[in-house]
Amino acid sequence: MSDNGKVYLVGAGPGDPGLITAKALKVLQQAAVVVYDYLANSSLLDEAPAKADKIYVGKRGGSHTMSQSNINKLLIDKARDGHAVVRLKGGDPLVFGRGGEEALALKEAGIDFEIIPGVTSGIAALTCAGIPPTHRGLATAVTFITGHEDPTKSDSQLNWEAIASLHGTLVFYMGMKNLPEIVSRLQENGRSPDTLAAVIRNGAMPTQESVSGTLATIEDKVKAAGLKSPALIVVGEVVRLREQLNWFENRPLFSKRIVVTRSRAQASDLVAALEGLGADVLAFPTIKLIPPTSYAPLDRAIEDIKKYHWIVFTSANGVEAFFNRLFHLGRDVRALAGIRFCAIGPATGKQLRTYGIVADLQPAEFIGESIVESFQQEHIDGKNILLPRADIARANLRTGLESSGAIVDEVTAYQTIFETDHSAEIYDQVRRGDFDLITFTSSSTVKNFVAQIEQEKLPTAMSKAQVACIGPITSRTAEQYGLRTDIQPQRYTIPDLVGAIVEYFNR
Repeated sequence: MSDNGKVYLVGAGPGDPGLITAKALKVLQQAAVVVYDYLANSSLLDEAPAKADKIYVGKRGGSHTMSQSNINKLLIDKARDGHAVVRLKGGDPLVFGRGGEEALALKEAGIDFEIIPGVTSGIAALTCAGIPPTHRGLATAVTFITGHEDPTKSDSQLNWEAIASLHGTLVFYMGMKNLPEIVSRLQENGRSPDTLAAVIRNGAMPTQESVSGTLATIEDKVKAAGLKSPALIVVGEVVRLREQLNWFENRPLFSKRIVVTRSRAQASDLVAALEGLGADVLAFPTIKLIPPTSYAPLDRAIEDIKKYHWIVFTSANGVEAFFNRLFHLGRDVRALAGIRFCAIGPATGKQLRTYGIVADLQPAEFIGESIVESFQQEHIDGKNILLPRADIARANLRTGLESSGAIVDEVTAYQTIFETDHSAEIYDQVRRGDFDLITFTSSSTVKNFVAQIEQEKLPTAMSKAQVACIGPITSRTAEQYGLRTDIQPQRYTIPDLVGAIVEYFNR
């Protein structure tokens, strides 16, 4: 039996990381080596194990990081070292992706391989531009054609007379540089100048751009729009449906670049909501959640849990940290019998319900002051209250409860620290101010953002951007650093923040 590893030739899809297949994601998550291209979304690398060797071999605009023969050799060598190798390629590996050449090289070298198909851009980009590849009454066939043949060939292998005579949809890959020749050749071989055509750049991405016209006008329209590679060229009657079916570019936040400063552990809901509405999200977490320096105070509170009349949670993170420790100490929710619970907002209440507990008290406003006000109706004089929360939480909640006569034990359930782990590309984008909106969901996200950007560089970074803050406390902190809040929801929740952002841009 061979000691070699195995190479997976994997289609990463057209660019949207959500369009990678479940099977492709599974092998990526188990890879020891990832060899990836320019057109494969770099965020997919986060799905690979942290210790995996990630090797970039892409090419852009004719500039090759590594020759094809050297890529083939790299795959063979890594497999012979016994590794599971994922060759991550944009779109589908076998549709103008040279995956067939790599598979043949592996076969000749005796290396086991598997090919995992991907969504090709010739389908995805058209779909996201509102152009069906086929449509009853308009096109019963679709033809994929290279718009960039091997430059070493002396003659073109494309039969332009036959291509021009096809009645279905023509899709040219990698054809931007040769757009004038493609348009000219089609007309020279019988296609009417009035034939509908479109060009789609960055298909299926939040940065997608597309223009439509005819063979006679498409060059001028592309120049006017400033479209550049990578792009697809579409020719055929199906282009006429674009005006009615262009759902992708009509989403309310389409093309808006929005910075999310929330921690990686918390950001998924906000990122997913913004991306679903068309935004181009830059994840730039400024805080990181870690365990406390010592669990001793929280452990003591849990060991003596029966003395408490109330447990007050001011975040979903506090709920999760508390119950994780409760279970770690060998207890379960039965230990909490008779205790009443307060949750600061719907997200915290929802997290509490995952452990089978419904909050007894949930204030109308989701800030510490509102909790204190709500407790004034609860007769807490002499009552013991446990307050498990972040290490940097404001003291006003504890002091407010104590002023009502409560005996409050405030313990650190988790720490909020400075997050600096950003790619150089995203860091540079943020410092240049290359975004439309930045979101802050806590005072600490504001403080840490300003610290990372540096005060003197803040005017450049914020020169064009709007600011969205989740609530008045966060807005107040932003103001202290000279940041004007443009968007603040009436209710201080993530869904309401997203709704306020949409409303703002609609105006």
